[in-house]
Amino acid sequence: MSTNIDVSNLSLVLSFGLVFISLAISYQQKLNLEKETIISVARSIIQLIIVGFLLKFVFQVDNVWLTLLMSAVIIFNAARNAKYRSQGIPGAFQIAAVGLTISTVITVGILVMTKVIEFEPYQLIPVTGMVAGNSMTAMGLVFRNLNQQFNDQQTIVQERLALGATPKLATGSIAKEAIRTGMQPTIDSVRTYGLVSLPGMMTGLIMAGVDPIHAIKYQIVVVFMLLSATGIASVYASYLATRKFYNQHWQLVLPNQK
Repeated sequence: MSTNIDVSNLSLVLSFGLVFISLAISYQQKLNLEKETIISVARSIIQLIIVGFLLKFVFQVDNVWLTLLMSAVIIFNAARNAKYRSQGIPGAFQIAAVGLTISTVITVGILVMTKVIEFEPYQLIPVTGMVAGNSMTAMGLVFRNLNQQFNDQQTIVQERLALGATPKLATGSIAKEAIRTGMQPTIDSVRTYGLVSLPGMMTGLIMAGVDPIHAIKYQIVVVFMLLSATGIASVYASYLATRKFYNQHWQLVLPNQK
């Protein structure tokens, strides 16, 4: 099976017309997302060009320390983006950085030890990006959900504290609900694999000529990997961030009230 995956410059330029559909919707519905859309597209193009050439260099050099450095840069950027979604939770970057590191090391480490992937830059770096990206999304949802729940249940939490409850008891099910929110998108996505969505890795491997059975096995591994990563990241972010809503005197302090 021969597959032509080359995209000509003309085709690339013409496909930019798809962006105008998004811009037209934003303008017609008065969403005021035109500027943000254009900036996002421009950033993504620049970032993809830079990262593409950088990855080509890293793959050619094939150096362990350079591979680990590239992975660390991915985790750092993911943690920074997760912090932006925290809406002012103190120490959000540190929580995200440690949580992302733990979820990535555990998940990718198991894949390497079980020889699902080799400790090679062309395998390690893309997998690290997948793990960190999904974990970042989960953490962002956890942070957002915690902010919303603590604001919505502020009176209830304060009443529990006034009755002598510890922060852990006063929090109730808030932390667990945040974990559920962080993990749910991944679970929903996995549930529809093959029925609604065609997984990118499996489809890409099949298009590249890989035996469908091998492609399916790899995609199943990806499912296991993402569920593990988002679970670890969500639990860590939820319980660590929950503590940031209380001061040393066991008083509830919301980020936007500091």
